[in-house]
Amino acid sequence: MITALTLTDFRSYAAATLPVAGGTVVLHGPNGAGKTNLLEALSLFTPGKGLRGASAPEMGRREPGEAGGRVWAVAAVLTDGEGETKLGTGVQAAGAARRIVRIDGETAQPGRLLDHLRPVWATPEQDRLFSDARAARLKFFDRLVFAADPDHAAAVATYEKALRERLRLLTDGAEGRPADPLWLDALELRLGEAGAAAALARAGALVTLQAAIDERGDRPFPQADLGLTGEAEGMAAAGAGAEAIAAAIRDGMARSRARDAAAGRSLFGPHRSDLTALHREKNRPAAEGSSGEQKALVLNLILAQIARLSNQSAAPILLLDEAPAHLDTRRRAALFDEIEALGLQAFLTGTEAELFEPLRGRAQFVKVEGGGLTVEG
Repeated sequence: MITALTLTDFRSYAAATLPVAGGTVVLHGPNGAGKTNLLEALSLFTPGKGLRGASAPEMGRREPGEAGGRVWAVAAVLTDGEGETKLGTGVQAAGAARRIVRIDGETAQPGRLLDHLRPVWATPEQDRLFSDARAARLKFFDRLVFAADPDHAAAVATYEKALRERLRLLTDGAEGRPADPLWLDALELRLGEAGAAAALARAGALVTLQAAIDERGDRPFPQADLGLTGEAEGMAAAGAGAEAIAAAIRDGMARSRARDAAAGRSLFGPHRSDLTALHREKNRPAAEGSSGEQKALVLNLILAQIARLSNQSAAPILLLDEAPAHLDTRRRAALFDEIEALGLQAFLTGTEAELFEPLRGRAQFVKVEGGGLTVEG
């Protein structure tokens, strides 16, 4: 459980420390006060770019007239029955593209953060997740996958790097510089291996997430029937092994070389897969639902993810930005009850404290304003 969060020259905060009492924390204040910045800081205790998908230089605080962001740091103290763990991340030089991670003062690989925390978040940008661009849904789903399976992040990163290198070779060839077929073969071999690992992890995660949704039963949030489109994921769901899936990806990549070169983008592969959802009660695609319905479906999916992570050694923490938005009073109260029933540590933001009244006496309320934090009694 996080018991303290400290920010130094991060986003709008010159210096701030938030002592955390545990359980649910409500961060309320006007728009632009820095509430989401706090959630973003917490989301950095996981591999990747955090809930905004920002680069490290973008996170440094800037005074008017400064060209670039400052050196910044985020630190958290975790406490359990056996003692404290100190996590930290930030950059060592202004404008540095890569952030470093430290655990108890020792430099560590970002993947090690998942040994201690498993942040899961929902933001207003996900309110139209199922009618948004396919790439946004796949990215959302991949983050759910690697919260339970850290190896998935490495497989996706390897795949994406090889995909960029292959496309560069192909487009160079389209401009009159012939692509080396042996190098393309090598890249497509790598794409097959990494793509197969990613597809198998996605298919496995889909099964466990669907089971967690089904086990939640008759809850105030609508249930979704999930699916994955994509040849590789379909093969994985049908029981194909890694070698067969990798071979299919390699063959498909080889066949699509000319088409990809002409299009200037990769038109085949697991990066083209998609997450689908059917609103079970209404028997219609989630994409056809309102923002409120889509938000409720996403929240149910995230709560199912939390249940799925409950048997992991590292505790999940829930980050919900503007959680009450588009939720009616019944579902808002149900969300708060679900968080408490799951025994979660959760950080919730909203402009009006009144939206969180059902949590009075059950949560820590913090007013966020002008780059300052005030813990309310």
